[in-house]
Formats: sequence, C-alpha cells, structure tokens
Amino acid sequence: MAPAVEKKIDPEDGVAYTFEELSAFYKGKFKKAAVAAYWEDECKPVKKKGKAKEPEPKAKAKVKAKAKSEPKAKAKAKAEPAPANALGKPATAGQNRSGKPVNVAALTKMTKDDLGLLPQPLKPRFKSALVGIYVRSQPYGGSDKSSNGHRYDSIPFANGMISSGMSCQLIQYVHEEKDTFFEVCKGFDALIVRCNPGQIKADGGDQGKFDDGMRGLRKLGIQVWPSPDVMEFMGAKDALCKIATMNIGLEDTLAYYDAASFSAGFKKTMAFQPR
Repeated sequence: MAPAVEKKIDPEDGVAYTFEELSAFYKGKFKKAAVAAYWEDECKPVKKKGKAKEPEPKAKAKVKAKAKSEPKAKAKAKAEPAPANALGKPATAGQNRSGKPVNVAALTKMTKDDLGLLPQPLKPRFKSALVGIYVRSQPYGGSDKSSNGHRYDSIPFANGMISSGMSCQLIQYVHEEKDTFFEVCKGFDALIVRCNPGQIKADGGDQGKFDDGMRGLRKLGIQVWPSPDVMEFMGAKDALCKIATMNIGLEDTLAYYDAASFSAGFKKTMAFQPR
C-alpha cells in the first residue's frame, strides 16, 4: 500500500490526494483492488517542482474527506447508487479512450479522437467494442460521420454500455488488417457492429470476408450485434416489409426501388388508412 504521506493527482479532477483520501471517496463505488490499481496505473505522482492543484479545505471536506470524518454520511453514500458524475468526465477534443482494457494497439485508429466518451470502467463487467468503418475516400469517413470520424450515434451507444458497468472501446475495421482485426476481437465479450451497408466495399474491402469473420467470432461464443445473418435477412432498409403480414406490422408497408413504383404505391398507402 502506498505511504500515507504520498500524494498523487487524480486524472478525473486534477487534484492531489493521498491513497486514503482517494479510497474514502471511491468507497462503495469501486472495489478496493480496483482503486489500488487506479492509484498505481492512472494517478500521477505530484511533481517535486511546482505545486499541484490543491482543493480548498472546505471543498475538500465537502467532496471527499467528509466520507472519512462522518461515518453516518459515508454509510448513506455507500447505500445509495453512485451519482452519474462517478463515471468521470467525458473525453475532450484530441483525447482517446479506446486503448484499453483490451489491447488494440495492433489496430489502426482511423478516427481523430473519442470526444464525449466516458472513461472506461476500472473493472468492467464485460468487455465490448463498437466496430465502425472509416471510408478513406470520403470526407470524415462517410456522410454518416461527425468531423472526428465517428458515427453520430457511436458515442451515445458506447456511453450507454459504460454507464451499465461494461467497457466499450471504439475501433475501426481496416480491410488490409483483416486477420489482425479478428484476432484482436477475440479479446472482447461482445461487439456492436455499426458499419453501414456498402461502406466496407466503398473503402476497398470485401463485405463477405468481414461477415465470415464475424460468424467465426460468434462460433467462439462472442456476441455480435447485429449478426451478419440478421443484417442479411432483416436489414433495416426493408425489415418492416418482412413483418408487414405479422400482427406487429402494417400490411401496406412497401419498399420502393424506382420512381414508378413509388408513385403508384405511395398513393395507395395514403388512401389505405390514416397514419
């Protein structure tokens, strides 16, 4: 255990604390072993030259030392669910948070940063990844991407997983690294595939090889959402058409692939019943 007099800077707020102060603050939110690992691996020692940022005595007592000095308050805090800010601050511009817990250093990161992504859990319940595709011939990697190369919904998806106690790393499929990619993916418990149809081919890859790789991971017991077969037979573009005759569908649901069929079919659906 670290000496009581030693202080390190918590990267979540940039403030220096002793190990005991840090443990008191995170008690009830993380296990002792996880806090100890966080202290050793993430917290940085206070530099001898220059002063580390110190909290005001009142603020410090209010935020962290209070848990140590007031047993009743500590017991209450432990019993209640951890507040949302216990997850840590979202990543800022230029910051990446997808390098661990699974080592993905062998993969090429195509995106600029992980802006908005919450810190990965110290001890995740399950290890997941969100798989994207960056089309190198298109601005920002595709029309469905934000300026940093991620799909607009990728960060919310990942943060939802993290908020549930799972890790969720953002990785990209690069077809030249196919074998390495699927080998690295064996370290995850689950994969969320967010590759728009046609984009793997647009980047020069082979959709069939990608799908076969995902099928291979499923055979190993790794969850893949959605699976290639679900995408093939129930693709979002015409999924509603496939359930039109079921009790959860609408029988006049149609898919239009040319102007003539749209003109004829759309008028019929509008006349069928109010929407």
